[in-house]
Amino acid sequence: MFYRSTYRGLRITHQRLSLLPHCYSRSLVRPSAVSTCVPTTSSRAHSLHAQEPLRKLLKDEAKRRKAALKLSPRDSHGNKSRDDDWELTVGIEIHAQLNTDRKLFSDAVTSTNDEPNANTALFDLAIPGSQPVFQRSILLPALRAAIALDCDIQQTSKFDRKHYFYQDQPAGYQITQYYAPLATNGHITLFEHDGIAPEDGDSITVGIKQIQLEQDTAKTTLQPPDTMLLDFNRVGHSLIEIISLPQIHHPQTAAAFVRKIQSILQAVSAVATGMEMGGLRADVNVSIRPRGAVPGPCSYSGIGGLGQRTEIKNLSSFKAVEDAIIAERDRQIRVLERGGSIDGETRGWTIGSTETKKLRGKEGEVDYRYMPDPDISPLIISKELIKHIETSLPSLPDEQVRTLVDEIGLSLKDAKTLVTLDGGERLDYLFDVISFLRQDSNMRCAQNPLLSKTAANWVLHELGGLLSASNSTFSRDRVPVSALASIISNLLQGRITGRTAKQLLSLVFDGETRNVDAIITEENLRLEALSPEEYDVLAQKLLSENPDMVAKIQAKGQVGKLQFFVGQMMRMGRGKMEARKAEGVLRRLLKLED
Repeated sequence: MFYRSTYRGLRITHQRLSLLPHCYSRSLVRPSAVSTCVPTTSSRAHSLHAQEPLRKLLKDEAKRRKAALKLSPRDSHGNKSRDDDWELTVGIEIHAQLNTDRKLFSDAVTSTNDEPNANTALFDLAIPGSQPVFQRSILLPALRAAIALDCDIQQTSKFDRKHYFYQDQPAGYQITQYYAPLATNGHITLFEHDGIAPEDGDSITVGIKQIQLEQDTAKTTLQPPDTMLLDFNRVGHSLIEIISLPQIHHPQTAAAFVRKIQSILQAVSAVATGMEMGGLRADVNVSIRPRGAVPGPCSYSGIGGLGQRTEIKNLSSFKAVEDAIIAERDRQIRVLERGGSIDGETRGWTIGSTETKKLRGKEGEVDYRYMPDPDISPLIISKELIKHIETSLPSLPDEQVRTLVDEIGLSLKDAKTLVTLDGGERLDYLFDVISFLRQDSNMRCAQNPLLSKTAANWVLHELGGLLSASNSTFSRDRVPVSALASIISNLLQGRITGRTAKQLLSLVFDGETRNVDAIITEENLRLEALSPEEYDVLAQKLLSENPDMVAKIQAKGQVGKLQFFVGQMMRMGRGKMEARKAEGVLRRLLKLED
């Protein structure tokens, strides 16, 4: 059952269903930190064809404009861009749902896939007389996140009420940690391989002001024309809010920052899902100031001399983070170059758009009337618990990348891809395959120096190719660890060819339950090495049947066409021919240098 919120003009009224208390509409947003600023004063329509979906047309139009921008130093409105004259500054607030099975202050389960409003406790709905009960299990993933981000854990933190009235928050306030957060003074370092902007050089370090625990809000779904459906299964979920310092100066680096934060949180099991599943959202604060001019009038998180900022809310993808910052930067430049001023306000971003849109004015701390929550005791954390989590923390993405490059021999690109794929599950699967190969005495290939690299290539490329072709998500049950390890073992020991190994993987991927060795035996797939004479006979037959191709290789030097003959020999060999040997025989007969 959904709770309904019906729009009447600009006013929101609530039809009470069950025991939901009345809420009053007021648009408020929590700023990331104390800020001071000298006060300032203060749609384009698209022609669309009805026969095509609106969403597609919007995305196509956005691509067209971005392509035009790459060819010309002008903004999306055709005005000359003067980015070199302006310095962009970005601060980011990341809201991440913690990996827990209970809500922050009630024992209601955190599943969001059940029937709407099925997982709610009395406190979640702000029923009078209900009391918050802190769920201790929530502390562990929050501490793992804070330690992984190199923060100082506060042994005593406290909860506060942030007052605002909106339909997705039934109590009229959100429980957060404004005055005494869980952790402070962290940082992460972004490297070139993380995807930072070239202007940032080899690396850039971004400070993290604080990490705080807080409640999530209800999920709202607009039902046109004037009804909002409310699902309170999400209300009260435990969140951490990660607030960066305003030390990012390029949109590409901002997206890399959010991407790396997500990979770190997933690596330490602090979150269960990422942006793609709605488990992580980002708000960005954007300001600009003239380069080399008098410092701006504003100060945020102790960093002064900045311009007036605006906040863009609820960005749900890395691309949205980058695109929204670009659009807002360009908008602010246009306003200032035309003699206008930037108003502090909250703005929105829609996928496929090229402009941000004003949602409401930006509030200050005083509007939220922060006060300590009188019903919740301070959260006291022992040094022993902090030390235990520090020593038991799994390896972080940077360390994992170094291991894959230095010890396994992967390229930096492949290593980075493996670390970030499927929230780290693909990497865990790879290590299990390698461990299986090294420990199983029957495989007799544990000391093969190519073992780890071969396993990594099969997990990333061969298995990844099957997943892409079938449009499937990764699951270790699709190809069990033992099955892939057996395929790789037979390949490394020369019992099967690479082509046969791929056929076996495809069979298992499609649901074959027989043991890999049984399939090889029953389907007569085991490699029976051909004699050198048999290789020569097949090669000579092919060359005599294709004189034109031979002439192109020998007379015109088109050596790449040699692979045509290799492929033909592999097919004729029916799984009993090795590509390396076939190519060697062809090169000898064609008198080509190796």
